[in-house]
Amino acid sequence: MIGINGKKIEELSPQQRRRKTFFTGLLFVSPWIIGFVLFQLYPIVMSAYYSLTEYNLFNPPEWVGLENYSELFADDKFYLSLYNTVFITIFGLIPQLIFTLIMAVILNMNVKGKSLYRTIYFLPTLVPAIASSLLWMWLFNSQYGLINEFLGSIGLIEPNWLLDPAYTKFAIIIMGFWGTGTNTVMYLAALQGVPRTFYEAAEIDGANRWQKFWHITIPAISPITLYLLIMGLIGSFQIFTQADVLGTQAQSIGGPENSMLFYAIYLYQTGFKFLNYGVASAMAWILFIIVLILTLVIFRTSARWVYYGGEN
Repeated sequence: MIGINGKKIEELSPQQRRRKTFFTGLLFVSPWIIGFVLFQLYPIVMSAYYSLTEYNLFNPPEWVGLENYSELFADDKFYLSLYNTVFITIFGLIPQLIFTLIMAVILNMNVKGKSLYRTIYFLPTLVPAIASSLLWMWLFNSQYGLINEFLGSIGLIEPNWLLDPAYTKFAIIIMGFWGTGTNTVMYLAALQGVPRTFYEAAEIDGANRWQKFWHITIPAISPITLYLLIMGLIGSFQIFTQADVLGTQAQSIGGPENSMLFYAIYLYQTGFKFLNYGVASAMAWILFIIVLILTLVIFRTSARWVYYGGEN
């Protein structure tokens, strides 16, 4: 086999072989490198630049320094969108994680037809976000929706889910339980990976079902909990489609009284409706910093509650 300058590979020096291996590997990964530079690195760099300029797509960017950030920190809608997003994160993410774990435990039981139950539970995650949002728009209808019909049948109040600012965010949180199938499958896989010997040893020591769950199951699946917590945090700060579709009921992008004006929606509105790409880029970088800080805090505190195999 011919190597460098007509030499056979066997005749190449170790340094030449390493160089040839490096460039061969570089050639194979070059499609990914090109795609990363063009579609990820370049937009990231340009967004950082645009965040320091006044740019509306039709005129050249004009340098304004930190003025865009100052404008955002003086904008009431910016704080409202941040509040709405944090509300969804706190009251949506944690309850959904708990619900996901409970469903995984139930689906992990050794009952007849469990494969069918798992499939049925996972099916909603295959429905496109827009289609499922339209379905839930009908379910939340204050006059004809099945949810209010059920609540009325048992004598409870029938909220105007999509037009009353007090209920719009709760409607989106309830809708979020619909798409927890993927997280449940991850928890299910983690539960099946817990060694049976742990439970047998606990039974010998007289542990009951709750003690085994709290002291064995929860620590054993804590790495998956950490992953789902971080991914859920990132996803909740980027919520867009559901609020955008449900907000059409009030004929407003942000819903009634901007109760569904989440951060991603306000960013989209600023950039693509008002064509203020400089401020929108600044919002994107603020979002990145917020999510980065929260993620680092979770990682920093995870040493207290996340346990990996082989640790005492």
